[in-house]
Formats: sequence, structure tokens, C-alpha cells
Amino acid sequence: MSPSSMHIAAQRSERAGQPMLVLALASACIAVMASFAWLPNEQTPMLLLVLLLSLASVGALALIGFAAGFLRTNATRAGDDIARLLADTSPDGLLVTEGESAILYANDAYVALAGGTAPSGRDGGPRTVDRLFSGAPEVAEPLYRLATAAREGKRCAEELRVTPALLGDAEVAWYRIRVRPLERHDAGRLIGKAGKGGRKLALWTIADVTRERERHENVFQELQHAIDFLDHAPAGFFSTDGRGNISYMNATLADWLDFDLAQVGTGGLALRDIIADDSASLLVFGSGTPNTVRTEQIDLDLRRRDGLRLPSRLLHRVAFGADGAPGASRTLALNRSPGGEPAEEARAAEVRFARFFNSTPMAIATVDRSGKIQRSNAAFAKLLPGAASAGIVLAGVAEAHRNGLLRAIQDASSGSEDNAPIDAALSETGKSARLFVTPNEDSGERGASVFVLDTTEERNREEQLHQSQKMQAVGQLAGGVAHDFNNVLTAILGYSELLLANHRPTDPSFQDIMQIKQNANRAAGLVRQLLAFSRRQTLRPQVLQLGDVLSDLQMLTRRLVGEKIEVSSKQARDLWLVKADLNQFEQVIMNLIVNARDAMPDGGKISLRVKNVAASECAAYSYKQLPEADYVVVEVEDTGTGIPLEIRDKIFDPFFTTKEVGKGTGLGLSMVYGIVKQTGGFIYCDSTIGRGTAFRIFLTRHIPGVEAPAEEEKPATPEKKPAADHTGAGVVLLVEDEEAVRSFGARALSSRGYTVLEAESGVDALRVVDENPGRIDLVVSDVVMPEMDGPTMFGELRKRGIKARVIFVSGYAEDAFSKNLPEGEDFGFMPKPFTLKQLIETVKANMR
Repeated sequence: MSPSSMHIAAQRSERAGQPMLVLALASACIAVMASFAWLPNEQTPMLLLVLLLSLASVGALALIGFAAGFLRTNATRAGDDIARLLADTSPDGLLVTEGESAILYANDAYVALAGGTAPSGRDGGPRTVDRLFSGAPEVAEPLYRLATAAREGKRCAEELRVTPALLGDAEVAWYRIRVRPLERHDAGRLIGKAGKGGRKLALWTIADVTRERERHENVFQELQHAIDFLDHAPAGFFSTDGRGNISYMNATLADWLDFDLAQVGTGGLALRDIIADDSASLLVFGSGTPNTVRTEQIDLDLRRRDGLRLPSRLLHRVAFGADGAPGASRTLALNRSPGGEPAEEARAAEVRFARFFNSTPMAIATVDRSGKIQRSNAAFAKLLPGAASAGIVLAGVAEAHRNGLLRAIQDASSGSEDNAPIDAALSETGKSARLFVTPNEDSGERGASVFVLDTTEERNREEQLHQSQKMQAVGQLAGGVAHDFNNVLTAILGYSELLLANHRPTDPSFQDIMQIKQNANRAAGLVRQLLAFSRRQTLRPQVLQLGDVLSDLQMLTRRLVGEKIEVSSKQARDLWLVKADLNQFEQVIMNLIVNARDAMPDGGKISLRVKNVAASECAAYSYKQLPEADYVVVEVEDTGTGIPLEIRDKIFDPFFTTKEVGKGTGLGLSMVYGIVKQTGGFIYCDSTIGRGTAFRIFLTRHIPGVEAPAEEEKPATPEKKPAADHTGAGVVLLVEDEEAVRSFGARALSSRGYTVLEAESGVDALRVVDENPGRIDLVVSDVVMPEMDGPTMFGELRKRGIKARVIFVSGYAEDAFSKNLPEGEDFGFMPKPFTLKQLIETVKANMR
């Protein structure tokens, strides 16, 4: 041990046991006892008392010292000696300091480390850590952090790079220095005493990690060499994660594509950024076999940052995890740009074909006779991912079209070139496509080429156009029928009621007139159905709670379907409100119930359900053109025969029916469709052959305004009132271009006491008004008339100061012409055909 070490050890160590001192003490005790024989007898008790008191004092002080820790047993001293031995022989330097500069202990390793330094004190001991490494600017900051931690009683660890000039070493050295607070009882065991003055003790550990650092630097250098080699290799290399984001790209590939390497690995680049067209879908695999690795060779175009293309061959390797999901991939890219050399012509042609094949927007695949895919391009993998993943083209189309596609592939493989295109539904995406199959011979084996065009948008446009044309045709038909046929029906109904008023029920002709009236009403019902489909009928919307509406219809529906069919109704709680015409909505439900009944001739079950569907739940129904909104859905489901797929798109067409002649007009479902559409709702049909059909009606949720008054309670059933008085007085201007209707109206009003002025057009009505200034109390006018229609006449009357109220009569819906009236004007409305009673009551209610 060096002198400095011996000095520190002397300060901190306890003296070892000394046998000679023990023998001397024993001899002294014997001498004292022998002296008692030479003393006088009178002095012996006193001397003995003094001796006993001295021994008692020594024993008490020894007990106090043992309790306070100043004295220890041999076992404790042995444990301290082992701890001291471990600390002294530790290969790392250990230093215990008190306060900022007082050294309580330093082991041999630390003394050896600091041995070359000048003494730090009068005793020639080693320096503290901060003084030992002071003098170099690069270690000042970590030394300050260590000293601060020691002063505050915290832990800290730092690594110092020490230059040769600092400690006199021959080369650069690295030291790992740690400091931690030291508890006083631990310090006592180590050094034999505690710190003084309450100052904090700190344990410093200094380890030489130069060799460890050298090993790390060697490994880093080797890794850097490997990265440099990969970066400057003659081939490109990149890696992606499972989502297609590029996590690594070597410098060669970055130089080819003119990309900055700083963008890579930070989420700045993805496959779609470096691969032209949609060819990236060839590298993004779906699920695969768990715990396997797939390697493929793919020819495609890489895309430079400036948009130019770089023909390349990729060796793509992707690993699949335990769940079959794709993980990280590794891809080697070879530059296939044609060099123009004669020997490279064949290779250049292959490259050009691969570029064309993978960049074309048309989906192309070559298959064998069974439909197994031999080669496919990026557009095919994107349009038919199921087929690309399964490796067979039949997996990409719906099951109903697979047999037709397989026959076309087999015919083309046999050399047939006259194959009709196949319109099919794609199984995974739900899109529509047209497939062209042609013969193909690849590698000497006959097969077929399949070209696939996405026709989804085209088919949707065709369906919309077809539906629009149907609606337009029926609307034009309904418009003509509503005006002309309703005029005829109004006259027939009016004159029938005039005849019935003059005949008693016992008259022979009374029943004949009733038949005329009933058939006229039936014809009027057919016209209303046409108007409902064309959405030109008059609706009187009101706020409804559909649960209450269906409850009121339960008794009627049970009588309508008969005993063989069970009707069940289920309503959700807290149904939202809707706004619809009550009578028309009831007609919708009854028509659907009748259709369900006719689909179950041997009996079955009809289920009525009402529930709320929030906007977030609309996507679950997968219905086209259904906007996301809050709806109240009414479902009418039966267990009948179902609707075949080939006629499902025709069920809402007017006059289309599968029933026998005379048992259906074909207007029931078309009326349902028209009423739902005019109400602002949507209707869809789902059906399965042999299992039944379900109609779903989506009506938009009605939210009353903040200032909307509370709904009035339903009034009690009114008591029976006496017959109303339909007589009246006043001058009525009747404007109607149909002579039969005008004649009936004039006769009916005149019989009730009114003075009737007739006009056959709007121009004629203005003439009558000018000839009778101030006399006219009410105007009843048709809407569609030659020369001048009703709304135009209305405006002219107001310009001339005529304030008489106007009642419009029309077979169209009220809102079909109200937009042509001056804003804010009030008018009455009466739909055609009307009865005698309706005419009289309307005129009297509006007469001022």
C-alpha cells in the first residue's frame, strides 16, 4: 500500500487487538491485590473501596460505549473488516467525502488513479474528484453536475472523456463517474466513524470504461461501413412498414429518384410517392399465411420527384406475423432503363412491355383454363383484390356470374375469339364490371386474357336516368290525365249527385246512378294513385308519432289479412316525430300489408316494426343514395315467397304487376313510392326467394322549432250535430274552361241561393269583372286554362283592386302552382274531382 493510502487507512481504521497489553493489565491487577498484604489493616478497606469504585466506573463506561457504537464485538468488527476488504480491493475507485472537500475514505484503486497528482492537503492525501479532473473545458459541465448532486444529496452519473494531457496518460481515456448520498450508519461501518457537523456524506465511484468504449466504437465503425456499402451499392434498396410507409432508402435509390434522404423514416415518404400509377398495390399485400415470408419479382415503373418514370425490377420480400397481417418488407430495386446496345434490345422490349402492362388503367390478367391467374397488373389487384389474393379470377366476381365467366375462359382457351362481354358484380367491393375474355398463349400453354372495366358509375347513371325517365313519363301522363280525366270525372260525379238528389232509393234508376257514381269514384282513385307516383297529388302533412299511427291500424290490418296470417307489431321506445300526411301514410302501410298478404297464400307472418335510426347508423344498411341523417324507420316484413332478382328493380314501376289480369292495377307500389318520395323519405326492398320480403321506409326526423307551440291534445269525439245549412247568398264568379264542369258548378251553386257569373277562361273572367264592378264576392277558378291560366288571372285581379277571395280548383298538387302566385297572397284550394257537397261547403266557408 502506498503512503497516501496508508495515511487514509490510519485515519479511518480501528486499532487491532494487542495481547501484551492484556497481560500487562492482568499483571497490574495481581500486583494491586498483592499489595493488600503489605498495607496496614486500617487502610485496606478504604483502598479496596476505591478499587471497586474504579472498576465499576470502567464497566459502566464500557456499556455506554458499546450501546453508542464506540465499542463493538468481535463479530461486528469481522463484518466491518470484510466490508473494508471489499472496498479496498474493488477494481473501481471508491471515495467517501464529507461536505465539499473532506475525504473520509479512498480505496487503493482511487489512490492509484490519483497517485500521480500533487498532494491535496498537508497530509499528502489524494484530491477530490472535481479537483482531480479539473483543468479541461470539455469536462467542466459534467463535473459541475456531479458536484451539485453530491452537495444536494442526489444521485448522478456521467461519462468523461479525458485527454492525455489531463492525467498524464498515453492515450485518451473514458471514465464513468457516479455519486450517491451515503447514510451515516453505512459510512460508520465503512470508515469507522460518522461525518462531523451534520455535513452530508457522498460515495463516489470511478470506473475506467476506455476498453468498453473502444469496443462500442469498433462495432459502430463496422455498422457504418455496412451502411456506407449499402448506401453506395449499384442497386437500390428500400424498406417499408405494414402500412406502406418507407422507413429506409439507400443513397443509390434516393439519387435515382432525386429524393432527399431526410424525408425517409420521418413519415415523409410512402410507396405511392415513388411508384408510378397504381402499381403500389402490387407491393401492399393483404393478409397472408401466418409466420411466413413471401418473395416476388415485379416489373414496374418507379416515379422520380420530377414526375419522370424509371423502369425497374423489384425483388420484394414481405413477412407475415402470427395473425397473418403484413409486417415490414425489404425490397431490392434494379434499374432497367434500356441502354440501346444491340444485346439489350430484347431486354429493353421486355422492360417496355412490363411498364405498359403495369401502368395501364385497365385491369388485365392472364389465366389458364381453370381461371388460375398467371400474371396480373396493378389495376387488376386494385379492382379485384380478392381474386389477386386467392390467385383465381373467379373469386373476384359474385357467385351468380362465376359459371358464365368460367365458360367464357374455357371457350377462349379453346381458341374462340367471338366471346360476348360479361356484366358481373364484384364480390368484395360490390362494384359492377364488364369482363372481356380473349384467347392467349403464354409459355406455349393455351389460356385466356381477361380485361376488366369498372362500370359502377356508368350503371348508377343508367339506373338514375332510367328512373328519371320513368318518373318523367308517368308525370307527363299523370298531368294530362289529372287535367282532362278529372274534368270528366268531376262532371260525372256532379251530375250523378244531382240525379240522386231527385230520385228516391226505391226508384228503379237509383241503383244505376249509384253504380255510375261508384265507378267514377274508383276511376278517381286510380288517378290519385298516378298522381301519388308522379308526386303531384296534394298532401296535408302534419306532425305524427308513427307508433300511435300503427297502433290505430292494428285492428284494420288483422281484418285485412285474414285468419291464416299472423300480424305482429313492435315499437321502439321514445320514437322521434315525423311530418307526413296521415291518410296517405296509412294508405302506404295498407298497400304494403296487402302485398305481403298476397305473397303468402298458405299463411305466414307479417311483422311491423318502428324504430329510430341515428345518422351514424345509416352506413350499416348499405343502401345507395341514403344520406346520413336521423330517421324513423318503418319495416314491413313477411315470410312469403320472396321477389325474384330479375324483377326486383321493376316493382315500383307503374302498371307493373305479377298478379293475374283483373286482380291488380300495378299502381299499388308505385303509389307507395310516390307518396314516400313526395314526403321526403326513402323506401328500399330486401328480398330472399323462399324466405320473404322486407320493405323499409326511412322518414326524416322532425324536430319542432324552439317557438313551436306544444301539440294540442286530441279532442274528444264531438257530439252529433244537426244537419248543416248549405244555403247561402252572394255573387260567385265561376271560371272553368270545361263546359260540363262549369255547367254543373253553376247549377249546384244556383240551387243553394248563390248568384253565379260564368267565364270560360281567364281573359273572359276579367271581362266579367269589368262589367260587374264591386259585385263579386268570391272567385272559383280552374288553374289550367287556355289564353290565361288561373294564377295569372289572380295577379291581374289584384292589380285591378279586386279583393274578393279566390278558390283554385285543380287536379294537380297545391304546391305545383302556388309558387307562381304573388308572395304573401292568401287563396283557397279544392282538388279535382270534387263532389257536390265539397263544392257547396268550400264556397260557403270562404264566402265573406
